[in-house]
Amino acid sequence: MNRLMLLASIAVLSLAPYGATWAAERERYGIGLEGFTYPYPVQMLPLPHEGEQLRMAYMDVPSQKPNGRIVVLLHGRNFPSSYWAPVIRTLTDAGYRVVIPDQIGFGKSSKPSGDLHFDTLARNTIALMDHLGITKFDVVAHSLGGMLGVRIARAYPDRVERLLLAAPIGLEDYRLYVPTPTERIIEAEDRLTADGYRKQLETNYALKLPPEQVTPFIDARFNIKGAADYQRWLRAFVSSAQMIYREPVAHEIPLIGQPTLFVMGEDDHNAPGKPNAPEALRAKMGHNADLARALASQMPNAKAEVIPNTGHLVFLEAPSRFDALMLGFLAEPR
Repeated sequence: MNRLMLLASIAVLSLAPYGATWAAERERYGIGLEGFTYPYPVQMLPLPHEGEQLRMAYMDVPSQKPNGRIVVLLHGRNFPSSYWAPVIRTLTDAGYRVVIPDQIGFGKSSKPSGDLHFDTLARNTIALMDHLGITKFDVVAHSLGGMLGVRIARAYPDRVERLLLAAPIGLEDYRLYVPTPTERIIEAEDRLTADGYRKQLETNYALKLPPEQVTPFIDARFNIKGAADYQRWLRAFVSSAQMIYREPVAHEIPLIGQPTLFVMGEDDHNAPGKPNAPEALRAKMGHNADLARALASQMPNAKAEVIPNTGHLVFLEAPSRFDALMLGFLAEPR
């Protein structure tokens, strides 16, 4: 009987999904990052999204010496909004109220079953501002958040006063290179290991951060893998990759009328889909600092600043320089 029970146990383990076995080695998070700590209290806004009733997570951080101004921080694809913590401190110390949403599909917000679209995320962000009674605000946006910031500034020009794009993606139209089928992305993401993901971040983002500063990003990505609804998270994450590819904003950027500042890392050559592009095309992708300078020159009120020896996480890798550029830009006369 004992031998039969042992064999039965082995059979059950052999049938267990890879994520469940793997997650036993790590602290387990839910796909809403339950178990992962944010630096400030998180609130939830019930929100209809593409026919589903979901919840949008956000932090709303006041200043102890308010100047009457509000900044909205928009996160990137691979990072929970908690990574804005040092920027939140800088802004609140300078008198700004700071609102930091997790977009639907990311972080502590709900993961939808359908596709993600920048227009929908923009409407969601405006719905949050309306809920908070905020009419006008400045935007500081990173990476994928930069693409969303562009869409918000274009769709709601009367709401956005200034736009700071910190190492944004979307400065080129990735449709000119190569499409990647959804199932292929799902397979690649599901096969990725924590060590592989760390190397991916270091390579794609030219990271200059110490390993311990990168570990929370690894945890946020991998401690959810054993969750019962992990496949729902995976589908949403892959949908965000296809959103980047299918919904370019590069052609809209020159049309932005608000004061705009690009803050770029000199070593940041991140370009979504680049590893899958033919080698001859790959070399043409990700010249982000040059792209930012060129776009700024086409815009009515824009400039680009490039920080040397800095990669994609520009506000974490060069915090003093970034803070100075950000505060100087936000304080410029209107």
